[in-house]
Amino acid sequence: MVKSAYIHIPFCQSKCYYCSFVSYTDMSKKREYLKALENEINSTYNKEVLNTLYIGGGTPSTLSSVEISNILKHFNLKDDSEITVEINPDDANYDYLRELFDIGVNRLSFGAQSFDDEILEKINRRHNGVQIVQAVKNAQNAQFNNISLDFIYGLPSQTIDMFVSDLNKAVGLGVEHISLYGLTIDENCYFASHRPKNLPDDDAQADMYLKAIETLTNSGFEHYEISNFCKKGFESKHNLNYWDNCEYYGFGAAASGYLNGVRYTNQKTLTKYIENPLVKIEEFIETPQKELEEEIFLGLRKMSGINSYKISQKFDINFEEKYSSVLKKYIELNLLKKSGGNYSLTPEGVLVSNTIMSEFLE
Repeated sequence: MVKSAYIHIPFCQSKCYYCSFVSYTDMSKKREYLKALENEINSTYNKEVLNTLYIGGGTPSTLSSVEISNILKHFNLKDDSEITVEINPDDANYDYLRELFDIGVNRLSFGAQSFDDEILEKINRRHNGVQIVQAVKNAQNAQFNNISLDFIYGLPSQTIDMFVSDLNKAVGLGVEHISLYGLTIDENCYFASHRPKNLPDDDAQADMYLKAIETLTNSGFEHYEISNFCKKGFESKHNLNYWDNCEYYGFGAAASGYLNGVRYTNQKTLTKYIENPLVKIEEFIETPQKELEEEIFLGLRKMSGINSYKISQKFDINFEEKYSSVLKKYIELNLLKKSGGNYSLTPEGVLVSNTIMSEFLE
């Protein structure tokens, strides 16, 4: 039974230079979009009790608390369901955050990216470092006790010392969760045609990542997934649903979902989605082999790794026999490690995780 749902809000006040996600700075169609979203939810959602609901974007904080409340009302939620909303720091005044808390939102994810004002300006973020600090304090004063900060490493002119300084500031704010992403420049973003100067190279990015593991684990954070760190008990339940290869709803323009063994993606353009929010532009029926590969690929993102016994039982295979050469190769290279029936990436293995995971694909 489906226990999670993702909702995409494709509006932003401005477009970050590294962003290739589906988002629009023209908000004139916001009301029409929310009506289409409501139509999709009412036509697709089967009223299951959800463990997690995640509102992402874009910038969900372009919506009022009333608009977010109207979305939540369509779902069957428990008192302890994890309800996350992504927020831009410059939108995070106390009154707005308290309104979100009062309607049932219990987890906030702030797109900080850096505390350095010069870097923030170079990547076209609208907030500054002081606003990040104030956003967290406002959230804490509004009684939120599950707050996540996102950071990017490998940004223009960023050094490893600057990145570590960002992480130490985040730890000092008392947040419960930190997500880290290496800068990637995809073809649909501004940086693709206006490549910035002074970008750290791949080796520098790798050093930043390894230093982040050291810095955050020494500060009491658990490294529980390739890009994610948390204080004990504050893992993102919603994202764990993805990494455990469980099904989920995806609502909104460009949202992806996984229902009844079928992976799908909604219409990507705002106009087409508003015209017919029920049309899927991509649908892929999972074969047993493809589902097995997804189980391995997603499971290896977790630092706890994958359990060979559970996979063998679920897919009626002998996992260790089927993949013996791959497992042996990367264990000898100290890129995979085995503990009992579990296989997981080492920190060095994380740096080449895509290469390792590709060898499990037929």
